[in-house]
Amino acid sequence: MSEISQRPLLPDHLSIDPRSPFHMAAVFEHDIGIRFNGKERNDVEEYCASEGWIKVPAGKTLDRKGQPLMIKLKGQVEAFYK
Repeated sequence: MSEISQRPLLPDHLSIDPRSPFHMAAVFEHDIGIRFNGKERNDVEEYCASEGWIKVPAGKTLDRKGQPLMIKLKGQVEAFYK
């Protein structure tokens, strides 16, 4: 029970990229999951639950800085602790 109370609340907008202003390192100390349109996704790089979108890599395509190219998918987003 004490482990559940120590978990920080999941933010509305979260990114796994440490350079992003929406990155929260404390959240990533725990296992989190993203459910998008009723299916659990493991490839989500960023999400916003209130606006209803996720960003996922577009295959193996890279941008000019060498980072994966992201596409935005819209739908129902739910973040949860595993």
